[in-house]
Amino acid sequence: MTAVTDEAAARPEAARRGGRWIDHWDPEDEEFWERTGRRVATRNLVFSIFTEHLGFCVWLLWSIAVLHLADNGTALSVGQTLWLTTLPNLVGALLRIPYTFGPARFGGRNWTVVSGLLLLIPCGLFVFAIANPGLPFWALLLIAATTGLGGGNFASSMSNIAHFYPTAKQGLPLGLNAAGGNVGVSVTQLTMPPLIVAFGLIAVGWVWMPLILAAAAGAYLFMDNLAGASRSYTMAEMGRIAARPHTVVMAVLYIATFGSFIGYSFSFGVLIGNQFPEVDASNYIWIGALVGSAARPLGGWMADRFGGTAVTFWNFLGMGLGVVAVWAGVNTGSWGLFLGAFLWVFASTGIGNGSTYKMIPSIFRTRAAARTAAAGREARDRALAAARREAAAAIGLISAVGALGGALIQQTFRISVERTGGIAPALVALAVFYGLCLVLTWAVYMRRVRLGDRRMSLAEAGV
Repeated sequence: MTAVTDEAAARPEAARRGGRWIDHWDPEDEEFWERTGRRVATRNLVFSIFTEHLGFCVWLLWSIAVLHLADNGTALSVGQTLWLTTLPNLVGALLRIPYTFGPARFGGRNWTVVSGLLLLIPCGLFVFAIANPGLPFWALLLIAATTGLGGGNFASSMSNIAHFYPTAKQGLPLGLNAAGGNVGVSVTQLTMPPLIVAFGLIAVGWVWMPLILAAAAGAYLFMDNLAGASRSYTMAEMGRIAARPHTVVMAVLYIATFGSFIGYSFSFGVLIGNQFPEVDASNYIWIGALVGSAARPLGGWMADRFGGTAVTFWNFLGMGLGVVAVWAGVNTGSWGLFLGAFLWVFASTGIGNGSTYKMIPSIFRTRAAARTAAAGREARDRALAAARREAAAAIGLISAVGALGGALIQQTFRISVERTGGIAPALVALAVFYGLCLVLTWAVYMRRVRLGDRRMSLAEAGV
């Protein structure tokens, strides 16, 4: 049966096939965008956010569960606890690479349905693990690893939504899409403690299952596949995109922003317990992720308004100063300074996430436009279409590398705690890393280079 959508009704010439496919999609055409595109894009964005949100909720299950495992009969060391939160981070990061292929190979709507239903697996295994508290540690690690399925959702969701919006207006919707997912971290960490008190730790697995089914049904009924975005990438194409200098640079910057956000989100409760054992970490663990998630669309909006490069540059300065303040809180034993500074860092990670994601499609589009400035309209349009598609692939790859950064950050804290008993050395290393990212942003995107027939920085070109 062929589904009829707003797009098909508005564009009767658009050929349709089963599965809610749209064959004509040109968001850069202002008339098309205002008449039809905006409405269809918004509908797809809403259901994408819902599914991605649940992906993050499931991905972070063990970040709250580890704080209550002792009450369930499983005692772990700090190192084991950090491994139980690191492995889901690592698996989720690695899955983002194949998940990037999902929308291109199967269609964005179709893949959203499948990836949503896959979240039932880690939820069911979590219920099994809690119902059997005598499981060996290696079994807990394997079960925790399956929650990485939720982390993979981000890459497919972001690369899919990027196709729906004009390049100049992608900052805010990509920020909202990402924030809707990111806030799942906070929702899990805020709502689970009272649920655990009322129904036991096992409820953390059961509660998401009906919501997952609802999200999959919503995606099936209301989302669309874009034919122009649905040509599978070959490994050779992905390899070329991955090797592009700007893909590499943006991946490093995204390690510093999203890697920090997810790494801190997974480990915040453990760090509070290690540095301030008198504080109940469950009361505060959710605040950081909420602040970082709320700041992400702000970063996207600021990037649309002031340019992604400028926002990213100044944000790295703020991140570095924030980490120094966290270090001061640790050294002085001030809980108030530690919490306030960490929340500042969380907010900075969110702003940086939004601004860097604005930069990615802008970089590809700007460089394609510069290369074809003297070419005809047809050649220019082909180049811009290719740039849009390559940017969507780069978004998935960069998101995978950025999430891997979260695992590195958690292991940095683990090594610091096990070797020195505290997190101060890890904070110093992070401050240095943010400083290097500040310099990298200036050198690549703010320094003047030859772009087409002119010398200018990519920031001046609108990146």
